[in-house]
Amino acid sequence: MENNKKPALTIREVDATPYASSLIEGHRDFGYNLETALADVIDNSITAGATYVKLVANSISDAPFIAIVDDGSGMTETQLIEAMRLGSKNPKDIRAKSDLGRFGLGLKSASFSQCRCLTVITRQDSISSCARWDLDRFLQRRDWSLELIDNPIDIPNYYLLPKAGTIVIWEKLDRLLGNVTQDRDKSISFMNDALVRAEKHLRLVFHRFLEGTKPKLKLYLNERQLKPIDPMASRHPATQKAPEDDLKIADATVKISCYTLPHHQKMTREEWDEIGGPEGHLKSQGLYIYRENRLIITGGWLGLARQTELTKLCRVAVDIPNTMDSEWKIDVKKASAQLPPLVRERLKKVVERFVGTSKRTYTHKGQILVDETRFPIWNRIKCNGQTVFRPNTEHPVFRSYSAQLPPELREGFERCLRLIGSGLPIETLHAELTGNPESVVSDETSDDDLKPMVYAMAKTLSTHGVPNEGLIDALLAHPFLRSNQAAVIRVLEEYFRENK
Repeated sequence: MENNKKPALTIREVDATPYASSLIEGHRDFGYNLETALADVIDNSITAGATYVKLVANSISDAPFIAIVDDGSGMTETQLIEAMRLGSKNPKDIRAKSDLGRFGLGLKSASFSQCRCLTVITRQDSISSCARWDLDRFLQRRDWSLELIDNPIDIPNYYLLPKAGTIVIWEKLDRLLGNVTQDRDKSISFMNDALVRAEKHLRLVFHRFLEGTKPKLKLYLNERQLKPIDPMASRHPATQKAPEDDLKIADATVKISCYTLPHHQKMTREEWDEIGGPEGHLKSQGLYIYRENRLIITGGWLGLARQTELTKLCRVAVDIPNTMDSEWKIDVKKASAQLPPLVRERLKKVVERFVGTSKRTYTHKGQILVDETRFPIWNRIKCNGQTVFRPNTEHPVFRSYSAQLPPELREGFERCLRLIGSGLPIETLHAELTGNPESVVSDETSDDDLKPMVYAMAKTLSTHGVPNEGLIDALLAHPFLRSNQAAVIRVLEEYFRENK
């Protein structure tokens, strides 16, 4: 009888320890740039209870470096060794609410993305400790031996170390500078440009900490204190905020807050540009996801809505605890996330209801422009399902001027007005308004040009029973005249003197 019994499963074990140099070189390519790398290191400073973080960047010396200094709790040598270990934390471990880390990779991966030499000096209870990873040394030794430096006093920037705190020093900035021996000036310029972008990013990502609404943090770049950029413009008097919506998921709570930014006419140009960011308001609308008050996602709808000109004032702040990292798929850089199904379902309803607020902010202004009771210069006309703008030939200033012309010239005058309407550069206007609408402004006008319009409208309004004391308010209700308020008041005073 044939024996059909299967052979016993055999298991063998072999040493598959990663090659040190290969693995650590791989950690350089997690997708960091300078701003996300600096933010990851600053996370550690906040977790350590720092009240300030100082970024010291030197791009012009023969050995350029970046140092990140904080006055946090510092570390013992044992804690420092653990902090320098790759994968020093399990992402599934329960964390303190103030812990902004996740994988125990941030310090190393963020640093290696920008430099080949990472040195950390720390002090706790008046005892200083120092450790270093040098990737060039890795290539020679191919092992996991960490350098410990017993007397770090001679290390550059040691003098920056506070009584308690930590300094992270990046040297051999190959990724940030490139080969400086080939084009030193270009490399220095590249690093300085990267620092400018990083500054704006850090002001945005840590704005809640810099505002002092959470544990107060001061952030400096080369001794200059950085001010926060609040993407919600939450302190602006014209910002609209909807009631907060809490979503309970198991033992965690997701907080959803909807903001409608003020129209750009109610903000200074500096405020508007700063909140819009480098890509402008059209790209920066959408969800802003905060993990323990640290900004993770900065704009975009994550598939919940389309980015349109009429919704560009919409901002939705979503606050999540660090206990939900796995559900949100927070990445190593803490720069991307995915919506869990339950959150997506709730957020979709919130967003659909909310985006109408931003649309009304713009359509309301559009309605004012075509209000027939305010003598518009342009009429908005629906024709065969299309929208046409035509000069309003019945406008008092046009009628007044036409009446002064000889009869044989009046038709020619009206023909000129019609040609102006037909020649309106629709495609050019659409391109400008879609790309950067706040930069499209009315041309300046002089008192002499305004005078016929103010006089004609004042006479017409008086004929309709508007008293002199009400003329200024009636005229300034017209957007064009309101934008030239000082000149209109001067011309109207002249009108009153001539018509006593």
